[in-house]
Amino acid sequence: MLINIDREHHMVVIKKQKADPIFHNTEWSSAESTFLYHIKKQLQSAGYDCIKKRMWKDGHLVDDNQQYIRDRKGEWCIYNDAWQIFDAGERFNQVWTVILRYEDWK
Repeated sequence: MLINIDREHHMVVIKKQKADPIFHNTEWSSAESTFLYHIKKQLQSAGYDCIKKRMWKDGHLVDDNQQYIRDRKGEWCIYNDAWQIFDAGERFNQVWTVILRYEDWK
């Protein structure tokens, strides 16, 4: 997957490549959760110090299921701002391009 972080427009564009996995909802996780995990792993291999976490565990007033990727120091985050409407992992399987929200907390 190709990841392009556009800080100016507050978005992250993820484009699928042929070798990328297909993400499915399972008994253990949602397709979006696995999708975010793969994004996190790729960002870590590019030198970003980030984690994937449920937002409410960081004190955000959101649903218990919403997840995000954030810098370990809490300087930025990436999340699906339309997660109630569509699962980003399933959308990635269908259209091969997903746009997530990027926020700087500095």
